[in-house]
Amino acid sequence: MNERQIPHTKLPVTTQIGELSERSRDIFRSIVESYLETGEPIGSRTLSQRGIKLSPASIRNVMSDLEHAGLLEAPHTSAGRVPTQIGLRMFVDGLLEVGNLATDERQGIEAQLAAGGRKIEDVLMQASALLAGLSQYAGLVVTPKRDSALKHVEFVALGPQRAMVIMVSEDGAVENRMIETPLGLPASTYVEASNYLSARMRGRTLEETRSDILEELTAQRAELSEITATLVAGGLAEWGGAQNSTPSLIVRGQARLLEDVAAAQGLERVRQLFDDIERKNDLIQLLELAKTGDGVRIFIGSENKLYSLSGSSVIAAPYSDHTQRIVGVIGVIGPTRLNYARIVPMVDYTARVISRLINQQK
Repeated sequence: MNERQIPHTKLPVTTQIGELSERSRDIFRSIVESYLETGEPIGSRTLSQRGIKLSPASIRNVMSDLEHAGLLEAPHTSAGRVPTQIGLRMFVDGLLEVGNLATDERQGIEAQLAAGGRKIEDVLMQASALLAGLSQYAGLVVTPKRDSALKHVEFVALGPQRAMVIMVSEDGAVENRMIETPLGLPASTYVEASNYLSARMRGRTLEETRSDILEELTAQRAELSEITATLVAGGLAEWGGAQNSTPSLIVRGQARLLEDVAAAQGLERVRQLFDDIERKNDLIQLLELAKTGDGVRIFIGSENKLYSLSGSSVIAAPYSDHTQRIVGVIGVIGPTRLNYARIVPMVDYTARVISRLINQQK
């Protein structure tokens, strides 16, 4: 029984699972399950030897019908067949049997994630590595933008027209940005800007204070010199760009994606996938789609816009904070022949554990 409903983005399919005869469904299921296990095409003679009680000739006729319906294809000149991406989608929607994780598997996931006193960022790093190890592919985690309460802000001169803005959060995190400054600023200007921002931001997040401070500067209500106000505005602008609103992507186990690559074409696809992972934004946008519904989502191949994922699948599930607001996504990326029945509940349960740990920290 499924732990959760699995929403997804449907592709147009001319044949639905309910329109197949029982014989066609059995043969189709056997072909897909064999492909998911081995990654290799399977022929009619092999199927007849694996319990399909039909002659190889009859099986070939059914396979031909399934190929005509767009559910199977023959790779290269092979006599065997593998499922198309549309066929995989139909299998996942209509024939995939997803069960619960065994008790020891659940306990193993909880034990690796639930170490007392750990920061949630450390838990998420561990979760991505955990999924990579369990699935034998790459683990992915999209984390929300950090927006911790601030403790201290400081401007440090680095040269004639450069300075560093340092922000220290109450949780001990330190971030810095480089900004350009007017030529010849006196040291007192940096001190004044630091004191001004520290006084207004202490105990509050950047998001909570940024608009108020900019409004004060614009209305000239701040008791600052014009040059100090310019410096403060420049520091806030560097932190307030679009880059700061983008969630972070944690990836573990990328090297595992190379293990099943044989053909040069497949190697080039994986290289392109690595490039997309490095750029992060497109992959984050894909994973963010998993936030739109409760439970696990499965993205197969060209259902998404990334060329590099044309031979890959992503299984992802959202996790939430103490208010039940979805704040991030965790998942696995690998070839389209992923063991969906095993990885779906694995990703689902890991997301639930993360949500519970976040809730316990509040």
